[in-house]
This record gives sequence, structure tokens and C-alpha cells, in this order.
Amino acid sequence: MTDDMANEAPRKTLIGEGPVLLDLAGGIARLRLNRPDASNGVSIALLKALYEAVMACHGNPDIRVVVLAGEGPNFCAGGDVREFASKGEALPDFLRQATSYLQIAAAALIRLEAPVIARVQGFAAGGAGLGLVCAADLVVAADTARFMAGATRVGMAPDAGVSVTLQRLVGFRRAAEILFTNRIVGAEEALAIGLVSHVVPEAELDGRTFALARELAAGAPRALAATKRLLWNGVGLGVEACLPEEARTVSELSGTADAREGLAAVIGRRPPLFTGR
Repeated sequence: MTDDMANEAPRKTLIGEGPVLLDLAGGIARLRLNRPDASNGVSIALLKALYEAVMACHGNPDIRVVVLAGEGPNFCAGGDVREFASKGEALPDFLRQATSYLQIAAAALIRLEAPVIARVQGFAAGGAGLGLVCAADLVVAADTARFMAGATRVGMAPDAGVSVTLQRLVGFRRAAEILFTNRIVGAEEALAIGLVSHVVPEAELDGRTFALARELAAGAPRALAATKRLLWNGVGLGVEACLPEEARTVSELSGTADAREGLAAVIGRRPPLFTGR
């Protein structure tokens, strides 16, 4: 990931190693998921690091804009299903913790005063991938980007506020179809339905993202912060109100036989056979 800003300002490293990276130059923070070998699939360690990085942005008055991105070929492929499957009957307790960290990270992005631009390439899937996209204020996607919900495919329910944010972005009927069927939504469709703000050729993704970031960084920060707050409040902020119910539902469903079957089917690359138990 490059940003074409090398000649404009020195880049200060705020978090230089681990599953989430954070640096800053010219008022623009780059917050990057850093598990490229796992398609940035989220683990407990990544989720904790993500929350800590977002909170570091909250406490830094020099940050005017945050660019949220994923290292490697994919933005974020969702939860680490192998880690989930390894928990067996302890999965509900594990997911209760994972969901909590994901939810507070998504809520913290929404409540961050600085605008958040998601830079998306490859897959943005699951509560983490799609959820973080929905929690961003603006989204610049490569023309090869693909979006998928994925929760019901493994016998679970959406989290990260997606049950509210997705339908606010694309409407109830489209959100229901996307969440029920788990079909892949391509970049051009995502643009047409309002899931993303811009679609550009992949080779232009950094250039367009950081051009937009520089434009926002040059704006009036208090006015942008107030506008962002009003916009999110204007969607009902049912987002935060729904988080406890989402977390309870995900934890409850993860203890079912269908959830175990769904995870096994994804890992085994076969169709699941759900029994309703």
C-alpha cells in the first residue's frame, strides 16, 4: 500500500508492528489490518489491536482523516473460521469476546471525530470486513473489490452493527437479500446501491483514496466532526442500541450444531447440511 505522499510530509509511526499498523502524515492516519497471509481474517489479537488503534486516533488531535485499509490482496475476509472451529463447544464464550471487541471498534470508528475512509481491495466479507466498510464514512473501492455478508452461511447472525448500518446504506430489501443469501456483491453493484462511494481501477486505488483524504484533511475539522455526528445521529443511531442484541444472538447461535456444521463446511469447501439444531 502506497499513498503518493512521500514528498509532502514525513510519516510518523504510531504503531509499527503487530496485527494492526498505524502511522500519520499531513493529518492523514493510515490504519491498516496486518494479517495479509490470512486475508486479514480477524482474530482476538487483531480485534484488540484494532480497538486500541482506533482509540489512539481518538486521542490524537493531529489526525484529521483516517484511512482504514488492509495489507495484501484483501481488505478483510471476515472472521478466522479455523480459529473459530478450533474452539468447539467453547465457541460461544470465545465469540462473545470477539464480538465485543469488533463491536466497540466499529462503534469507535463511527464516533471518531475525524472522517474515516475505507480503502477496499479484494474481499470485504463477514462482520469484520463488511462491518468495517459499513462503519466507515466514505468508501473507495477497487473495481475488483467484492463484498459478502457470510454470517448466516455459517449458522450465525451479522454483527459489528451491520444489521442496522447495511440497511441504512442500501435499504431494507437489499440488505435482507444480501444478509439472507450471502451472495457476492461486486464493486459496480456496490456503487449502484450505495454501499461504496467511489469505484476506481485497482491501479488507481491509492491515488484516489489519498486525494480524497487530502481534500478532507484540508477542511474545517470541527465542522466535519459536527457534520459526521449529525449524519450518524440522523440514521437513528440504532447502531449502538442494537449491539447488545447482536452480541447475544451471535453467541447463542455459535453454540448450535448448525454453526459447527457451517464452519466445517467452509473449511472443507463443501455445501453445508443444516438441520436446525
